[in-house]
Amino acid sequence: MRLVSFSPKQMKVLCWWTPRSPWRDRAGIICDGAVRSGKTLALGLGFVFWAMTASPGGSFALCGKTIRSMWRNLLVDLLPLLPRLGFSVKIRHSENLVLVSRGGRTGRFYLFGGRDEGSAALIQGMTLGGVLFDEVALMPRSFVEQALARCSAPGAKFWFSCNPEHPGHWFYREWIEQRAQRDMLYLHFSMRDNPSLSPAVLERYRKLFSGVFYRRFVEGRWEASQGLVYPDWKDAVCDAPAAGITQWAVSCDYGTRNPTSFGLWGKKGGCWYRVKESYYDGRAQDRLRTDEEHYRALERLCRGVNVSRVVVDPSALSLIQLIRKKGRFRVTPAKNDVLTGIRQTAAALQTGRVRIDRRCKHAIREFGLYRWDEDTDQDRVLKENDHAMDDIRYFVSTVVEAGRSPGNFCQASPR
Repeated sequence: MRLVSFSPKQMKVLCWWTPRSPWRDRAGIICDGAVRSGKTLALGLGFVFWAMTASPGGSFALCGKTIRSMWRNLLVDLLPLLPRLGFSVKIRHSENLVLVSRGGRTGRFYLFGGRDEGSAALIQGMTLGGVLFDEVALMPRSFVEQALARCSAPGAKFWFSCNPEHPGHWFYREWIEQRAQRDMLYLHFSMRDNPSLSPAVLERYRKLFSGVFYRRFVEGRWEASQGLVYPDWKDAVCDAPAAGITQWAVSCDYGTRNPTSFGLWGKKGGCWYRVKESYYDGRAQDRLRTDEEHYRALERLCRGVNVSRVVVDPSALSLIQLIRKKGRFRVTPAKNDVLTGIRQTAAALQTGRVRIDRRCKHAIREFGLYRWDEDTDQDRVLKENDHAMDDIRYFVSTVVEAGRSPGNFCQASPR
């Protein structure tokens, strides 16, 4: 990675703990704001500088939602810089440990993933001189509190970074709003605080998001989700191309009394088109379909085309097994992280990687009705008018995003 100059706000992150800093006695630092705003790398460098210079102990924790995301978001950029700054680095992958040395001092940086409530057990029993949380808003509160409790060395400090979420999020209410009581230095970042971003890149990110995701990830605001989930959906409606499709796939949301929705997708150039759909509402028809009948509907939808993959609601185990037994289609259980999938779908619609043929009347109807649940302090969609929406989300998360990582059809793209 090429070293660039740091912005004034990044310099504050790097140096707030130094002897001449007016913030040197703070308990820690919180950096939030827009994506690609330069907060993560500055926080990581500052944490290492502090740990190797002024910290009380030799063991520290680097925490991400997963260890893999910690590597992707921070370490892949941070570690190559350290030798150029006079540090030596050794990586013990089997121990999830990074050893950093300089001037006869070695710091042990342990890597932890805070994916779910059970992750808190991973960090119990340690004594830490400090902890850095990358993407703290994506971690369960129990994990964060357990890691903070491990920082028992005198002078230990806490380092947090995150992108905004719902303003009812526990971290916003208990740490950002109460930063003065917790004696934390708080820095809010915009994209313009990252000097490595060109005007063209800034403009690209502004066009990448819409709705609540634009307000959070571009404007850096802790914004409640409200209104339509995909407010600009009409821009994605088109007439699908009649020729030139190079790849075909199907997505499926499965229901018994609830509707079952299939979408047939064709790829031309860099865009996937929802060419047509099959939608069956057992409650409205007052007759439930069997899995065999759903399978025959799938065959009718795919008549005349060579489908490379059928992506199915991961809870539909009986239908997945039936499709495998029939042997005609290659079936994949869909990725089902709802909020990540919604964000990915919004971006795919916004950037033109996904388009909806105007004949897909059920998908178009649901786009106009699919809304956030505004009677909650969490990001949650109303569980109605969501069956085509779910199959589209499955398709984007499992196929469209995977297509950005060549050779891995089912691998979600990096953040």
